[in-house]
Amino acid sequence: MLIVKENTKSPISEAYRTLRTNIEFSDFDNDIGIMLVTSAGPCEGKSVTAANLALSVAETGKKVLLIDCDLRKPSIHKKFEISNSKGISNLLIGESQFSEIAQRYNENLYILTSGTVPPNPCEMIESQKMKIFLRDAKNDFDFIILDTPPVIVVADAQLLSAIVGGVLLVIEAGKAEIKLAQKAKELLEHAKANIIGVVLNKAELNSDKINGYQYYYTEDNNKKERRMINMKKIV
Repeated sequence: MLIVKENTKSPISEAYRTLRTNIEFSDFDNDIGIMLVTSAGPCEGKSVTAANLALSVAETGKKVLLIDCDLRKPSIHKKFEISNSKGISNLLIGESQFSEIAQRYNENLYILTSGTVPPNPCEMIESQKMKIFLRDAKNDFDFIILDTPPVIVVADAQLLSAIVGGVLLVIEAGKAEIKLAQKAKELLEHAKANIIGVVLNKAELNSDKINGYQYYYTEDNNKKERRMINMKKIV
């Protein structure tokens, strides 16, 4: 899952770096600062995208904070194989300090897991304490990535989208229904979200659809063979 870490030279890792670069150029007049990653429905790859994007940005030397804001079904701690005993929920209720629970994954990447599952996740996400925390964290980090629940399922992503610099919507090719994807976009726009792009995840590309997509070549018996990869691309 953490392909940027496990295989730094793979085409998929390069696709994440392309995604990182596209994000940097998507709104170069304004500093995005805090980015929210969500999806229309569940299991479309939003958390994997958020995790690998965080690793990719950290590669550039920027100080990155990845926060698991999915307080109902968190998964960031599983992907990085770290503890989730305390996290953002514990911080918001005043039980823990940021310095006590933020986990440094590598030289530039810090992770704040979801923590104890609260009975009122939506209220916690929408709270003034959350806004103040993000405002203060922005002073200490170059880039903050929030992994949030799917837009269609709960309102958390909508609530947070209004206070972040940009939103990245992850859509799984061949799975997501067009109407649901359109509905997710409408919900985010209704919240006045700055949707900077869409990640098309698990796209099967053929020779008729390579225009604008990344591909690579390998030598095979002195012949160049074109091989397509499942990649992520901001469009």
